[in-house]
Amino acid sequence: MDYPYDISIIISLLNEAESLPELYSWIRSSLDGKFNYELIFVDDGSTDGSWEIIKNLPQDGPHVHGIRFRRNYGKSAALYEGFKAASGKVVVTMDADLQDSPEEIPGMYEKLLGEGWDIISGWKQNRQDNKLTKNLPSKLYNATARKVTGIRLHDMNCGLKAYRNEVVKSVEVYGDMHRYIPFLAKNAGYDRITEVPVHHQKRKYGKSKFGVDRFVHGILDLMTLWFTGKFGKKPMHFFGATGILNFIIGGIIAIWLIIRKLIFQANGERFRAVTDQPLFYIALVMLVIGVLLFCTGFICEMVSRNAGGRNDYNIKEEF
Repeated sequence: MDYPYDISIIISLLNEAESLPELYSWIRSSLDGKFNYELIFVDDGSTDGSWEIIKNLPQDGPHVHGIRFRRNYGKSAALYEGFKAASGKVVVTMDADLQDSPEEIPGMYEKLLGEGWDIISGWKQNRQDNKLTKNLPSKLYNATARKVTGIRLHDMNCGLKAYRNEVVKSVEVYGDMHRYIPFLAKNAGYDRITEVPVHHQKRKYGKSKFGVDRFVHGILDLMTLWFTGKFGKKPMHFFGATGILNFIIGGIIAIWLIIRKLIFQANGERFRAVTDQPLFYIALVMLVIGVLLFCTGFICEMVSRNAGGRNDYNIKEEF
């Protein structure tokens, strides 16, 4: 497939007016004369004049494409629109806060195409953030992400990444799922994923748009992705199996209590009524939960079978 550009650089931003002129100059000094590239700026509802700066960037260099949201929708929405607009052979994402270095892009481009990777993710080995509020939570978050996804990345959430164009066209980024694009790509069949160490600069202007709460949300999103990736097209395998297990355990407990009571009664021994024992009500709850989970599995299967995209598969080759 022929692409009009070697590289599409997608820059999502929110109130980065001070950084944009310097970032534009830095990109040009790093890439001009080496690649045919385009810049896609996605303004996620800025209120500080960022859009005016984007519109007034010089047009004597790379093609500049601007997308402006009416309000703040989040980074995932910005990347989704950027991915739709990207027409380069390689798609690079980076932040607008000058913490990602454009000088890393040529090396990532050559490695991606030269070694046949689908995704190359940056690894900020020497982070220039607050160690307590950013570094420690980031290490815990990435350790959890590696365990759940099976993708051996030290910095899953690094904004500087390079993708083959076909990868970004095959994934749907929504909510806060921008953190897990490598996992989304892996679920779509693009599992050649690696990382390279990249330089990380201190924030020069403004302040971070993300707080500590993003790590809590990140873990919850990770659990959602894992579940939908594993059981999205076969929900009965989870709900049905879990429901049957609960029903069997509850049934065994209830039957055991009844048989135990009958044995004691037949031998003339003292016994407690089955309905006087807390374990009996636990068994009843497990029976009810088992039935409910099984019914939930049926409902999910009906929804899944009637949902659009249930037979969408990513075909690698055809002749």
